[in-house]
Amino acid sequence: MTEAIIDPDLPIIDPHHHLWDLRPLVGMFPEPHHPFISAIVPNAYYTFDQLHAHLTTGHNIIGTVYMECGAFYNGAYGDALKNVGEVEFVNGVAAQSASGLYGPARYCAGIVGHADLTLGAAAGEVLDALQAASTRFRGIRHAAAWDADPGVLGPPFHHAQGLYRDATFREGFAELGKRGMTFDAWLLEPQLPDVIDLARAFPDQPICLDHVGTPVGIGSYKGRLHERFDEWRRNIRALAECENVVVKLGGLAMAFCALPEEGPAAGYSSEHLAALWRPYIETCIEAFGAGRAMFESNYPVDYWGADYAVLWNAFKRLARSASADEKAALFAGTAARFYGIEDVLA
Repeated sequence: MTEAIIDPDLPIIDPHHHLWDLRPLVGMFPEPHHPFISAIVPNAYYTFDQLHAHLTTGHNIIGTVYMECGAFYNGAYGDALKNVGEVEFVNGVAAQSASGLYGPARYCAGIVGHADLTLGAAAGEVLDALQAASTRFRGIRHAAAWDADPGVLGPPFHHAQGLYRDATFREGFAELGKRGMTFDAWLLEPQLPDVIDLARAFPDQPICLDHVGTPVGIGSYKGRLHERFDEWRRNIRALAECENVVVKLGGLAMAFCALPEEGPAAGYSSEHLAALWRPYIETCIEAFGAGRAMFESNYPVDYWGADYAVLWNAFKRLARSASADEKAALFAGTAARFYGIEDVLA
C-alpha cells in the first residue's frame, strides 16, 4: 500500500519501537502458527538500516524512543545483569544517529530497558547498572501479559499471572521512584484492573500504558472485541483518573488485536485502519487528554497490520479534529515530556 503522506511537516517522536536480530534464534521458535510469532519471524532482522528505512518514508520523524524487547542481552554479565547489554547496544545505535550522517532525526534519543522487578529491592542494583550504561536510559518495561488461554499469547510471551499485584514485584517497582525512572506497562485488556491497582498504589510513579491496553481478538476472544469494548472503556476511564499515567495510542495493528485480522502488512488503506481503530483512540484521547497521550508505531511488531507510512497516515486521520496544540502533544510533546527528551523538539 502506497499513499501520499498526510501533513508531512508535522514533527513526530515515535515513542515505541524495537531493534533486534533474531536470526540465530528463529530455529528455536515452533512453526509460526501463532499469529504474533508469524508477525515477528518475517522481521527476524530489524536493526539500524531497517529502522532508518521506515523512518525516512516521508513523515517528519524527529526522534524516537527505544522499547526493550529482550534483544542483545550479554550473558557474560550474569543472569540479573545480562539485560544491560541491550541498553549498551541501543546506545551505540543512538550514537550512530546522533552523528548526523543519517539525517537530523534523533533515533533512540530515549532508551527503555528491562529489569526483573521480582528481584525485589535487589532490582535497584540492576537499575543502577542500566542507568550507568547510557545517559539516554529513561526507565524500564516489565511486561505482565497473561491469559488463561494459551492460544492468546503463545509460550514466548506469557508472563506470571497477577504480576503487577505481587508484593515482591512491588518492592522492586518502588526502586524506580527512588531513581526518577519511568515505567512502561504492557498487559492485555482483561488485566487492566491490575495496572489500575498498581497506579493507585504508587501515585507518584510515572507509568505509561502501552498499546491502549491491548484489546484482544484472537484465541478464545475471537469475535468478541465489540462484546468487551464497554469493559475496556470503563477501565481506561478509571485508569485515566490516575494522574501519574499516560497512554500510548497504537499497537492496534498487532496480531493480538485482530484489527485487522489479516497480516502481515495486510495492505489496508490508512482510511480503513483509522475506521477500525477510531473507537479505541478517541476513547483514550477523551479520557486522558492530548497532554497525556502519544501516538506510537510499535514497529516492527505492528507490521502485521500496517505499513509504517500508512500507520502514521491513519494516526493523522484520527487526529484531524484536534487543534494545532493538541496535535503537537499527541505526535511529539507528550512523548518528549514523559521520557525527558525535550531537547529533540529544539
